[in-house]
Amino acid sequence: MRLTRVQHEFVDAVPESLTSGVVYVSIKYATAVHLCCCGCAREVVTPIQPRRYRLMFDGVSISLSPSIGNWSFPCQSHYWIEGNRVRWARRWTAEQIAEGRGRDLRLLGRWSRNPDAGRLRPPELG
Repeated sequence: MRLTRVQHEFVDAVPESLTSGVVYVSIKYATAVHLCCCGCAREVVTPIQPRRYRLMFDGVSISLSPSIGNWSFPCQSHYWIEGNRVRWARRWTAEQIAEGRGRDLRLLGRWSRNPDAGRLRPPELG
């Protein structure tokens, strides 16, 4: 059963047993983990890093960006989590998946050549 909403839970460490519909967020390990929203029960791990995923928390709900494309899962589900809602994307072809993966690798390559990009710096004292 495809989910349309999720809940979030802030944890120090991700529990061994995950509950469907819950996104576990570990600030300590900069990671969000949930079971695939399509209902296939596969574990989805999103590393919270500038070159991977961003987590937004507005005090009530969470959003993860960019979209979650589970291309290596049999379900190949693709969705966004925005304000604890699951927004489903259309199904991608094999060519679109390959293109998306290539784009992601190129972006990661840019980040690896500029390791300071996206890092927060303390304000200048003066």
